[in-house]
Amino acid sequence: MKKTALCMALAMAMGLAGCTAPSSSTKTVALTEEQTVVKNQQFAQFSEQFIDELWQQYPEASLWAGFGKYDDLITIPTQASRDANAAFSKTQLAKLQQFDLSQLSNSQKIDYHLIENRLQRDIWHIETFKSWQWNPSSYNVSYGFATILNSRFKSDDEKLKLVLKRLQYVPAYYEAAQSNIHNPTLEYTQLAISQNQGAFSVLNDELLDKLATSLLSAEDKALFKQRFAAAKSAINGYVSFLTNLEKELSESGNARSFRIGEKLYEEKFAFDIQSGYTAKQMYEKALADKARITGEMVQITDQLWSKYFADTPRPQSDRDAIATLIKHLSVKHVKREDFVSEIKAQIPELEQFVKEKDLITLDPEKPLVVRETPEYMRGYAGASISAPGPYDKKENTYYNVTPLDSMSEEQAESYLREYNHWILQILNIHEAIPGHYTQLVYANESPSLIKSLLGNGAMVEGWAVYTERMMLEEGYGNFEPEMWLMYYKWNLRVICNTILDYDIQVNGIDKEAGLDLLMNGAFQERAEAEGKWRRATLSQVQLTSYYSGYREIYDFREAQKKELGEAFDLKAFHEEFLSFGSAPVKYIRQLMTK
Repeated sequence: MKKTALCMALAMAMGLAGCTAPSSSTKTVALTEEQTVVKNQQFAQFSEQFIDELWQQYPEASLWAGFGKYDDLITIPTQASRDANAAFSKTQLAKLQQFDLSQLSNSQKIDYHLIENRLQRDIWHIETFKSWQWNPSSYNVSYGFATILNSRFKSDDEKLKLVLKRLQYVPAYYEAAQSNIHNPTLEYTQLAISQNQGAFSVLNDELLDKLATSLLSAEDKALFKQRFAAAKSAINGYVSFLTNLEKELSESGNARSFRIGEKLYEEKFAFDIQSGYTAKQMYEKALADKARITGEMVQITDQLWSKYFADTPRPQSDRDAIATLIKHLSVKHVKREDFVSEIKAQIPELEQFVKEKDLITLDPEKPLVVRETPEYMRGYAGASISAPGPYDKKENTYYNVTPLDSMSEEQAESYLREYNHWILQILNIHEAIPGHYTQLVYANESPSLIKSLLGNGAMVEGWAVYTERMMLEEGYGNFEPEMWLMYYKWNLRVICNTILDYDIQVNGIDKEAGLDLLMNGAFQERAEAEGKWRRATLSQVQLTSYYSGYREIYDFREAQKKELGEAFDLKAFHEEFLSFGSAPVKYIRQLMTK
């Protein structure tokens, strides 16, 4: 859906995804208490119906949310399905805009904005951004099959029956995917090859072993084997197509650039972040914070220098002094073969600290399982969380950690220096406790299904970043200056993520300049910097969500502390903040300060 310049300006200023067409929502009409109750009930009914219809339109999304009703379906990504998706969004927008925003409850106002943003963003992706043409990695059936097969609440026979039904769609799915690809980026093509090859870690011969001992009928077993073979052939065909395409793009040099430019970047930022700032304004804030954090690191370096370099003069350059100290400290790290097991061992320690300090209530019935990252998910991030949706909230949350087996000794050592003794602990705070894992458990308990399902990524990532500093402020690491130095190094990475993403996508910096920013400006190891450069070529805007969300949450907490004084309760703040689901921070702030 096209947007005028005025519309985009208003959207960015208000932190909304786009402009609402003139409707009753622009008027303010005083209602009686009884009329207000009726309006709220009507909106609640609309929201419930909207979710039901959303799942019918997007069955794969309903599977990831744990809805369950459409798990046997796979949407074939044809032009007809995209047209139907756009029409659905426009119809739902028209229904939404019949409500007067001023007459809704505070919580429902947030839901209104979240629904509006989702619908306008979907239209924009289909009609303007069009990544379905140039991102081959967006086509991958592995995730849906893996979600079903990993379920703890389905029997093997139930899983096999669902897999049997889904397998029938795979050949047509990849046929449509192949026909959609037009002038893709080389980077997305390469990612699509590796991840679709990883599909066979899900659709493997172990399934056939389970099939042989299952209670499925002989007819279904024969059909399963037939569809299984056809699906594997379709995936191999897609990989082969992409392999040839990659060779052609590499040799010709005619691949589409992964840079999307300022206009698309600002539009995507408005949809994805829902901030009160434009992307450029956030970029400028990050530049200022980079200078401030570097100053903090200079002070700690001066404090620690004589402890580690008693006989060595401090370099005149602050940057060289910080880098020298970080390099010296970073040799303290876990062995490469113990990387995953060490992460597992640290989780109970984090749980104990949170309980002792009474920072937030942890739910013992919502398990966190640390596992090696499944092969079909590798190649994007070294650590991630796979959380269940609000419909299957009793399922496990998985902390995916990629082992270092595929790295050379040099690469592994560089990676481990980056995730050294101190930073590995900060990583686990961020990903697990009380970061992503904890926040997503709370999100599933939100009374608003809209907030849980249409969550804001900047709030989700921002919370994880916020908890890193909060834990250290509460004494995790015993206020050790080495821990704080490494935290600032880590936090500087969050800040530089925003700078890097904007510099790459808008300002067009090359890889050498990007690595220089990360390695010399943020003191990162080469392996980490290389990985971040790769990630920045495979996404847009998402890297800014960490800094944006963190800044808003931390600033809000400090304002609450100032306003409430001795009455401020950190645990109460955390639990109330998380009770609103994964809503944009600015809307949570509005509810908490009413």
